[in-house]
Amino acid sequence: MKFIVSSTQLLKHLQQISGVINANTVLPILEDFLFEIEVNKLTIVATDLETVMKIHMNIEAKDSGKVCIPGKILLDSLKNIPEQPLTFNIDKNFGIEITSDNGKYKVMGENPDNFPKDPVADTANSFNMPSSALVTAISKCLFAVSNDDLRPAMTGVFFELSPKGITCVATDAHRLVRFSRLDVSCPESDTFIVPKKPLNLLKNVLPNTDEELNVSYNSNHLFVKYGGTEMVCRLIDARFPDYKVVIPTDNPYKLTVNKNDFQNALRRVSVFSNKSTNQVALTITGSELQLAAQDIDFSFEGNERMACQYDGEDLQIAFNAKFLIEMLNAAETDEVFIELSTPTKAGIIKPTEKAENEELLMLVMPLMLNN
Repeated sequence: MKFIVSSTQLLKHLQQISGVINANTVLPILEDFLFEIEVNKLTIVATDLETVMKIHMNIEAKDSGKVCIPGKILLDSLKNIPEQPLTFNIDKNFGIEITSDNGKYKVMGENPDNFPKDPVADTANSFNMPSSALVTAISKCLFAVSNDDLRPAMTGVFFELSPKGITCVATDAHRLVRFSRLDVSCPESDTFIVPKKPLNLLKNVLPNTDEELNVSYNSNHLFVKYGGTEMVCRLIDARFPDYKVVIPTDNPYKLTVNKNDFQNALRRVSVFSNKSTNQVALTITGSELQLAAQDIDFSFEGNERMACQYDGEDLQIAFNAKFLIEMLNAAETDEVFIELSTPTKAGIIKPTEKAENEELLMLVMPLMLNN
């Protein structure tokens, strides 16, 4: 069996799906790429048993067959080969000889029959959505996903589908992000939780354009297809907490600040905060916002003042500065609204302007003030 492929095209496609492969895996074959060769077509598959990524590309081939090629050595060698056609010759014992313009390389492949089979999309519900809608939803929510394996439901992004739109929610119990797209119509109301790793991979592979991609799902798996790329991942089998009860409906005090000024002030002041809590206290009076942080153990202290617009009673409330900085990154407007009520109730952050067909709400729990 023999095929010819461009070295740079092959490297580019392998890099897109190589993130699936875990470094220290239990099954050695999971460190391989599965190459499925058909006439002038090549499908490359990578899996870690939870997530499968496939990519299709055009090659020169007259016959068909399959082989597993060790991923690390293939990637490392391709990174150092300039653009040129490479010829792959595979013998019946899965020995692989790669010929370039001025070299020959030999690798021992593995039997493709031992490679895990893909999940099948039986009885799957399916809908289309713009690629940019999914990319935006992932980048807005991913930072708030929990890393606590004892609460598996929070280690992924919760997708809520309805004929009127799609809502994505992520929380780690200290903060919550809810992002909705109203221009995506799903066939029926449904919910599922997608793990963090496959979403990260999708964010890197999908283009931020309005091209359509196909999303389908059944009770166990999510399937995403875009052009020559396919991804299948196992869904998290757990119940997502009822996030709606956490979002305060009545936060009467409204604070409006310049996003960049506020973010930079937080970065400067949080240097002096306690490293375990990152606590920064906000004191809001009239049109002035004061930020204060201290680390009593080391006698560090930082204070700043900045202008703001505020409608409400004077208030002192403390937050984790790291959380606030990350959440402000997700709001893509010059100014942000922060809705507050008491020092013990969650604050809500919203961008001052809504993008078309998008709604973003972020919630952050306050810290106890150590007066």
